[in-house]
Amino acid sequence: MRARAELLERLRSCFVRTQTWQHAGRYVSALVSQVPKRNGWTIAEQVGDATPDRTQRLLNRAVWDTLAAMSQVRRFAAAGLDAAAGRRRRRGLVVGALDETGQPKQGVATCGVKRQYMGCAGRVANGINTVHLSYVREKTGHALVGARQWIPAEHITDPQAAAGMGLPPGLEFRTKGQLAIDICADAFADGLVFDVACGDEVYGNCTQLREFFEQHGQAYVLRVASTFMINLPSETKLTCAQAVTLLAADTRRWEVRSAGTGSKGQRWYAWAWIATASPRHHLLVRRHLRTGELAFHYCHVPQGQPLTKTRLIRAAGLRWPVEEDFEFGKDHFGLDQCQARLYTAIARHTVLVMAALAVCAVTAAHLADRTDTQAPPPSTPDQPPPPEPGMIPLTVPEIKRLLANALHHPRPPGHDTHWLNWRRRHQARARWFHQRTRLNRDYALVS
Repeated sequence: MRARAELLERLRSCFVRTQTWQHAGRYVSALVSQVPKRNGWTIAEQVGDATPDRTQRLLNRAVWDTLAAMSQVRRFAAAGLDAAAGRRRRRGLVVGALDETGQPKQGVATCGVKRQYMGCAGRVANGINTVHLSYVREKTGHALVGARQWIPAEHITDPQAAAGMGLPPGLEFRTKGQLAIDICADAFADGLVFDVACGDEVYGNCTQLREFFEQHGQAYVLRVASTFMINLPSETKLTCAQAVTLLAADTRRWEVRSAGTGSKGQRWYAWAWIATASPRHHLLVRRHLRTGELAFHYCHVPQGQPLTKTRLIRAAGLRWPVEEDFEFGKDHFGLDQCQARLYTAIARHTVLVMAALAVCAVTAAHLADRTDTQAPPPSTPDQPPPPEPGMIPLTVPEIKRLLANALHHPRPPGHDTHWLNWRRRHQARARWFHQRTRLNRDYALVS
C-alpha cells in the first residue's frame, strides 16, 4: 500500500484535474484486482461507476501527460529496485532489456493493427506490437519502464487512417530499433544508468541503435543473426556462423558456464568468446548443451569499463526478465486486454499497467529477504528432499493478490444487477445497429 501511495503521489503532477488523477488511481486498483478481464466495462464496474464513460474518457479525452506519467513510473521503479538492492547489499548488474510484445486484434480500425509476426502467437497474425524496456536489477527484481507502440508506415502516410486512429500530427515512421532509441533516450534523460543494455536480433541488427549506445558510452550485449558480419583482427570479414566454424571448431575454445539461476536451477551453456578487429567489440557465442543450437551476441564495452567474459555472460543471461514482465503484465494486469482503438488510449492503458506492475515489483523486491524461507538447494543428484522445503519469497503475482484484497471496496446496493442490465441493454443496441448495417448491405447487393 505504501508503494502504491508513493507512485500515485508522483503521478499527481501529470494530471490537470484532481478528479482525473483520482480516477487513474482507481483504474490502477482495478488492474490489480481479481477481475478476469480488464477492459473499459469491467474496470468501470470494478471501481463502482454506473457506466464506462469515465473510464473511456480517462483513456481517450482527459487532459493528462502520458509521457510524463511514464517518466514518473520509470523513476519510481528504478529508485525502488535500487533501494531494495542497497538494503540487501547486492550490487549485481543493472541491465536495460529491450523486447517487443504484441496483442492480437480483429479488424483494421485499431491504431497500428496489421498482419505481422506476433511473438505472443508464434506466427503471423493480425495485431499490434509495442517495444518495451525493462529495468533489471540482478538478484533483486525487474519492471517495465518504457514503451512505444510500433505504427506501420501506411497508417502514418494515409491522412484518413491517421485521423481515424488518433495519430498525433507530425508523427514519423520509426522502426522497432529506432523506437528503442527513443525509449532509451528518455531513460537516460531520467537519470537511469545501465551497466549493460540487452536485446534480441531485432535490436542487435539495428546499426542506428548500436551507434546510439556507443555514442552514449553504453555497453551492450545484443543478439544478432548468424549472417551478421564481423571484422576479425586479421581484417577478414566473416559472418558469425563462418567465424564460429573457423575459430571455434576446437572444443577447447568452448567453456561451460551458467547464464544465471532460474526457478529450476542453474542454466548451463557452452560459451565461446571471439575477438574482433576492434578491441572494444567482441562476439559472444552461446551453444545449447543438448541441441547444439547457437546464439550470437555482439558485444561492446566502452573504454574504462570492466571487460570480462564472465560479465558478458551474466549480462546475456539477464535478458529473459523482460519476457517475465510481459507474462506478468498480460496474465495479472491486463497488458494485452485493452480494447481501446486510438493511439493515445492504448499508450495510456500501457502506462497504467506499467504503474501497477511497478508497485508490485518494488514491493516484492523489498520483501524478498523477509519472506524467503526456502531450504538450501540440493548439492548432489541423489540427495533426499528436506523434511520442510520452506517457502519461496513473495512473488509479483502474490503481491498483486494481497494488494487486491487490501484495495477491495464495498459496492453500492444493486451495483451488480445494474451492470447486468446495462450490459444486456448495450448489447441489444449494438445488435440492432449491426443488423441494420447488414440489411443495408444486403439491399445494395440485391439492387
